[in-house]
Amino acid sequence: MKNLFIYLLIFLLTGCTSIEQPKNPDKNNGGPPPVEEPSVPIDPEEPEEPKNNSLFHEYDEQAEKLLMEMTTEEKIGQMFLVRYPEEKQLDLYLSMNPGGFIMFGKDFAGKSKNEVIYNIDYCQSNSTVPMIIAVDEEGGTVVRVSSNPLLSDERFKSPQELYEIGGFNEIEKDTVKKSKLLSELGINLNLAPIADISVDETDFIYQRSFGKNAEETAKYIKTVVEAMKNQGISSSLKHFPGYGNNVDTHTGSATDTRPYQQFISNDFIPFKAGIESGSESILISHNIIEAIDPELPASLSKKIIDILRYDMEFTGIIMTDDLSMGAISELRTELSPEVAAVSAGNDMLIVTDFENSFQALLSAVNSEGISMDRIDESVLRILKWKYYMSLFK
Repeated sequence: MKNLFIYLLIFLLTGCTSIEQPKNPDKNNGGPPPVEEPSVPIDPEEPEEPKNNSLFHEYDEQAEKLLMEMTTEEKIGQMFLVRYPEEKQLDLYLSMNPGGFIMFGKDFAGKSKNEVIYNIDYCQSNSTVPMIIAVDEEGGTVVRVSSNPLLSDERFKSPQELYEIGGFNEIEKDTVKKSKLLSELGINLNLAPIADISVDETDFIYQRSFGKNAEETAKYIKTVVEAMKNQGISSSLKHFPGYGNNVDTHTGSATDTRPYQQFISNDFIPFKAGIESGSESILISHNIIEAIDPELPASLSKKIIDILRYDMEFTGIIMTDDLSMGAISELRTELSPEVAAVSAGNDMLIVTDFENSFQALLSAVNSEGISMDRIDESVLRILKWKYYMSLFK
């Protein structure tokens, strides 16, 4: 009887402390120990992407019909979210059918609301397919629109400042105000909120983060994503799989040496909250995550994108951080960054040099380095997103 009690006690303790690991059909790839090994499907067609909870499934028929009518060049253009060009390049870029433009501070500086609205309307009216117009309006240190006093009576505050003023209610109010302003201007995607967890003031990402633990950050993400959706603005969770305490990848590479289990039990939690709240897109960092893929930045790693797509069942848009950043430009790989990013499973690529990036991807398709099926997979998702956003008039 005494032995039975001991066995029962061991069984109960073991069951209570076990941690569910992600599914992993690839156990012998020379990666980290099994307890920390990520899920990395070998066959890109297996397992199939979850369809029952697709964000944009209501628009399958319209998007599929449009996709069948598009040329290869038109499809490739859709996969780029391009830095808003100088005036001399604008018409050329529009003729290349980009999926969207991302606007920065210089594109708003000194302009009135009417001028910004006119510029965006010009882009939309000269596009074969309606465009995503994106901006980084996080609040705090990253404000593109509200840095111009002609557009906003004050700069939007950081998440940490807002929480100190009035908690989650203040964050929701601020998100609604911000989203209404973006919508008035014609902007339909805010590359926010920051889902990275940082509680150390010395971290590069700290000032842009919520500055609290995983559970509190998850509540913040849920609050912002839902408020944005209610105002018709798409969100983008960043920077998957979690920035941690890594250095600035705008200027060079960063390697994250943390164990994979820490991502499961910490960094993924706010991203899961955002996915469950219906965030339409997720932006991938350029950090190298040693525990998952020690060779490639996250943005070019199929292993990392497969975790997001299959293990976390995200059915929205996956996009790279800007491919002109130092962490990518200093990289020496066999494939161009654009080709590597698409091969890894990204739907949209943020780029500055649209002409060269477009040609790199087109050449890869023409030489069958990337299949049309792979292009169609992402473009169909992008078109469904645009129908979902009611961009087609």
